[in-house]
This record gives sequence, structure tokens and C-alpha cells, in this order.
Amino acid sequence: MQWQGRAIILGVRRHGETSVITEVMTPDRGRHLGMVRSGRSRAMQPVLQPGNEVEVTWRARLDEHMGEFRVEPVTLRAARLMETATAVYGVQAMGALLRLLPERDPHPHLFEALEVILDNLDNPADAGELFVRFELAVLNDLGFGLDLGECAATGSRADLAYVSPKSGRAVSRAAGAPWADRMFALPSFLSVEKRQAADFDSLSEAFRLTAFFLHRHVYEPRGLEPSTAREGFVHAALKALKPAAAISGDV
Repeated sequence: MQWQGRAIILGVRRHGETSVITEVMTPDRGRHLGMVRSGRSRAMQPVLQPGNEVEVTWRARLDEHMGEFRVEPVTLRAARLMETATAVYGVQAMGALLRLLPERDPHPHLFEALEVILDNLDNPADAGELFVRFELAVLNDLGFGLDLGECAATGSRADLAYVSPKSGRAVSRAAGAPWADRMFALPSFLSVEKRQAADFDSLSEAFRLTAFFLHRHVYEPRGLEPSTAREGFVHAALKALKPAAAISGDV
């Protein structure tokens, strides 16, 4: 058995004296593991870093075997991804999210989203917004997608202001007013109607929103704890935006 294609490195672990087990995300075969012989060599260590894009050739005697990778570098981002806290934590946090999905289950849109986010992790505002959308996409692929396009009570697409913690659906300002204190605010940058860029307040709301639904539908039922890298990413992204939020509030 053999296949070849693009992949993004998610992580590695030691295997024997010189080899490593490498975990990658691919567009057509999802998250995939394979052994890289001499993966701990000086030549391969800089290549096998999380966030790098590579060309892999996978070989195994049977399809169900883990098999071996031959790896060639394509885009080496790892050095740049070590320069900011959002990038360092973001790579780890997205890897943890992808591990919630079954191995070898294709999710081409998540691969494409991962590429885009990796190229924008050094910008906290863009990175935070893209990360939230990535979490929503993972929730959707796990079968727990949120419906933020129309009001759950009226079907209206106008003036959506809340998200129901029970249904995960948007609610308009008028329909949700009596229960506003029990619902999440709909972050403005997730509103189809407003199309605003993320700021400190809306990003804070969005992180709370996705954390709630990930915990309820994914982590708690599986007996898992959220990745500590997510906490680090959230803190770094909001810390970078807070001064701008404070300045705008003084104007």
C-alpha cells in the first residue's frame, strides 16, 4: 500500500533510538500517523516540527498498519511560529482539536483552514477570530454544529444577538430579551448580518461560547480535559488586544 500527498506536521514522539512516530494532517486522509526512520537526525529534526508543511510518501504492507513516512520539506514555518505566544500555543491547541476526530477520517476543509491559520498566527486579532471559526468547524464535523444564521424562535435573520446554551442556535434580540441573562451573547464577528472584525469584547465572548459547547458535547462525555495550550492561546490573544480595546474605550 502506498500514497503520496501534502501534510502538515502536528507532532512527533520518539520511537527507538533514532526513529520517531510522526502525526500529520492531510487533506484527503485526515489525521495520519507514520514512522519516520532516522527522524531524530540533525537533518530531519528541523523538518519534523509542528506547523511545517511537507510532502509525505506513506508505505505499509497492509492498509491497517501504521506504516512509514518518507518526508520532504515544502514550507518550514516552525521557526516563525516560535516568535509569538499566540503562534506557540495556537499550533498545539489546533493539534489537540484535530485529535478529537477519528484517525484517517478525511476533513479537507479543516486542512485548508489549518493552512490559513498557521500563516496568520502572528497577528493576535486575526489568529483569535480564525481559531474560533476552526473550533466551530471541528464541533460541526463532530456532529455538534451551532446554527448562528437565523433566530431559533422566529426564523428571522435580522438583529441576532444571543446564542441559546440549550440548542446552540442564534436568537434575535427581541425574542431573547426575557432570557438574555441566561444566554450567550452572539459575537459580532460571527454575525452574518454585521460582518465586523473581532475585537477584545467579541473575541472574549466567542472563546466562552466555543469552550462551553466543546466541554458539554466533547470533553465531558469523553472524560477529557481541554488542552492547556488553548488556555495559553486565549490568554495571549486577548492580552494582545486588550490595550487597543482600552484605548478605543477612552475615545
